[in-house]
Amino acid sequence: MNSLRVEMLVLVGVLWPLVVMAQRTPSISYITQEQIKDIGGTVEMECSVQYAKEYSVHWIKTGRDRSDVVFLSTGSALVLKDSRFALRFDPSSSSYILQIKDIQETDAGIYQCQVVLSVTNKITADVELQVRRPPIISDNSTQSLVASEGEAVMMECYASGYPPPQITWRRENNAILPTGGAIYTGNVMKINSVRKEDRGTYYCVADNGVSKGDRRNINLEVEFSPVITVPRPRLGQALQYDMDLECHVEAYPSPAIVWIKDGVYLSNNQHYSISLFATADEFTDSTLRVITVEKRQYGEYTCQATNKLGQNEAKVELYESVIPVCPPACTTYYGGDAGAISVSTFLLLVTALAALY
Repeated sequence: MNSLRVEMLVLVGVLWPLVVMAQRTPSISYITQEQIKDIGGTVEMECSVQYAKEYSVHWIKTGRDRSDVVFLSTGSALVLKDSRFALRFDPSSSSYILQIKDIQETDAGIYQCQVVLSVTNKITADVELQVRRPPIISDNSTQSLVASEGEAVMMECYASGYPPPQITWRRENNAILPTGGAIYTGNVMKINSVRKEDRGTYYCVADNGVSKGDRRNINLEVEFSPVITVPRPRLGQALQYDMDLECHVEAYPSPAIVWIKDGVYLSNNQHYSISLFATADEFTDSTLRVITVEKRQYGEYTCQATNKLGQNEAKVELYESVIPVCPPACTTYYGGDAGAISVSTFLLLVTALAALY
C-alpha cells in the first residue's frame, strides 16, 4: 500500500508540470513600440510569443481603419513576395522579427502580430509604422477669391504629410496681413471686413520639417467702387494750343470712364480726343486732350467713373493763360494765316522783340 502511494506521488510529480504546460494559454510577451521612419530607411518589428509552439503565428498589415488586410508571414516563412521584406525567427527568445528595407510611403500602417488559437479566437498585438512624408497642400484648399469690399472673407489651407504639417500665411513682399503682423498660423484665415487694400497674393505655406515644404499662392480680388485722383486740378493754356487733362481711376471691376463739360458727355471729334490706359487690373488712366483750345472750351471738366459697386467723379478746371504750357504745346503753334511755326521759334521771336524795345 505504501509502495503504491509512493509510485502514485512520483507519477503525479512527473506528469503535473506537463499538464500545467498543456493548460497554459499562448501569449505575446513583447511587441515593438510605434516606429517613425524616413522614406528609404529600414525598420525592424519584433514579436515575442510564449507557449505558442503548437500554434500558428502571423504578421499582417492593415490600415488604420482595419481595411486592406495583407498577410505577410506565417510561422517563420514570409508569404509576401517583396524583396524589401524579410523575416527571421529567434528561437532563444521565441521572437518573429519582420524587417522592411527601402521604406516607401505606402508601407505606413498597422502591423499586427497574431497567434491563432482557433477559427474564432486569436491573440494579437499591434505596432504602427509612421513614414515621414513631405507636406502636400490638398486640393480642397482655397485657390482664389473674389469678394466685395466690406464682406467677410475666409481662406482655407489644408495639407497632408507626416508629422502633421503646420500651416502659416504670408503676403507678397511680407506685407502686413489683415489679421495683423506678417505671419498668421492656422488652417483658416478670416478677414471680417475686407478692404481694397487687402487685395493681392497670399501665400499658404505647409511645413513639417521634411523636405522643403509646400506652398500655394492664393489670389484675393476685392471689388470696390471707383476712387479718382486728379494730378493737376487746375490747368492754364493759351488760346489755339492743345492741352491734356488727366484723371487716375482705381476700381474693380474695371469702370466705365467718361468726360463731361457743361452737362454734355464728350466724345472723340475735332475738338476732343479721349484716351484710356490700363496700368493694372485695378488702375486706369484717362486723358482728355482739348485740341486747339478755343474760348468756349475754358471751364470745368468732370472725369466720371462707374462700375457695379458705385460711381465717383473729380473735376479739372481749364483756364486761359498768356504763355503756352509745354507739354503738350511743345511743337506747333497755330497762328492763323501766317501758317504753322514751332513754339520754340515763336518764343525766340517774342524775346528778340522785347529786347528791341
